[in-house]
Amino acid sequence: MKIFVIHNYYQQLGGEDRVFASETSLLEAKGHQVVRYTIHNDAVADLNPIQLAGATVWNQEIYRELRQLLRQEKPQLVHFHNSFPLISPSAYHAARAEGLPVVQTLHNYRLLCPSAVFFRQGQVCEDCLGNFVPWSGVVHACYRENRAATGMVSAMLTLHRVLKTWTETVDLYIALSEFSRQKFIQGGLPADKILVKPNFVYPNLEPSTGSGEYALFVGRLSPEKGVDTLLAAWEKLQGKYPLKIVGDGPLKEQVIQATTRIPEIEWLGWKSNEEVYELMGAATMLIFPSEWYETFGRVVVEAFAKGTPVLAADIGGIAELVASGRTGLRFRPGDPEDLARQVEWCLNHPTKLAQMRCNARTEFETKYTAEQNYQMLISIYRESIRIRNHQTLTKIFDGLTKIPF
Repeated sequence: MKIFVIHNYYQQLGGEDRVFASETSLLEAKGHQVVRYTIHNDAVADLNPIQLAGATVWNQEIYRELRQLLRQEKPQLVHFHNSFPLISPSAYHAARAEGLPVVQTLHNYRLLCPSAVFFRQGQVCEDCLGNFVPWSGVVHACYRENRAATGMVSAMLTLHRVLKTWTETVDLYIALSEFSRQKFIQGGLPADKILVKPNFVYPNLEPSTGSGEYALFVGRLSPEKGVDTLLAAWEKLQGKYPLKIVGDGPLKEQVIQATTRIPEIEWLGWKSNEEVYELMGAATMLIFPSEWYETFGRVVVEAFAKGTPVLAADIGGIAELVASGRTGLRFRPGDPEDLARQVEWCLNHPTKLAQMRCNARTEFETKYTAEQNYQMLISIYRESIRIRNHQTLTKIFDGLTKIPF
């Protein structure tokens, strides 16, 4: 199968970029021909505000280029990961104009929320969910805390709702959890077009022993990731257990300051995948304190692959991944006291924690291997091709019935 995969890279490498890399590499390893069409957000610096707004709403240059490329490459389908902000939704219309099946992975909530995360001023916000025009996002300057920039994103969302881009040019959507699937249905996407396929780990990781005697956080240092909750919980633990923090972001200085107050906290900064996996394997537990509606939580599955239990906030798609008492524990989001209690429970029950390590690895082998994910992905691809072929035949038949004999 020949697959044309489209992705707009972020300025800071994130989970979506890693999924794009893993999935395309897996497809090639399975013998498929993959054509990658990518743009990096660094190119934003070359555009003035008016040019950026135009490109975000409808990038005509991309539309023309893609139509030409699709004719040349003749793929069997087009798979979108991220088109924001430079590729733009015009790319969906280019694929549609060429009669190709379209699949879109829903990594975040950009189609429903200008900020893409349903999070504002330290708490979950659904003000724009289900609203045709996301005015609330503009009022509160939800995208980059900039009202003009949010207006640009809102204009893009509104125009493409008018054009029915999200409902008519995409044949199938891939939601990463049932929770996120339900949110997208609430937001107006057709329920019969949204299938659930989780993320996975590729190449495979081998389990480790967890002998490092520390807890680990891996992620962006930002408010929606629950960094404040994490630091407050460790302050309450009063030196009972070491914590290593991997990542960078706007709350970096706050984390550095916490290391001076709490000697048990160590900030490691950014680390390569290989270094992160080594740290995960040696960690006694992974802490995932996110306070927004995570669509999935790839780092949790990576921890499971290493046999590391996860203490996760009971919110969004992440709550579906962690079975409390079996593969880890869940705590109330934004509640440092509850997180501290769960950490203490783990420290006081080493035998049960050891069993959780075995369970976490079993969970990975049962649900999140590359082979299982590949079979699900190919099934989705085949269904998208079937849907598009059926639509084409229907149009031909309808045209024939209108011919006078």
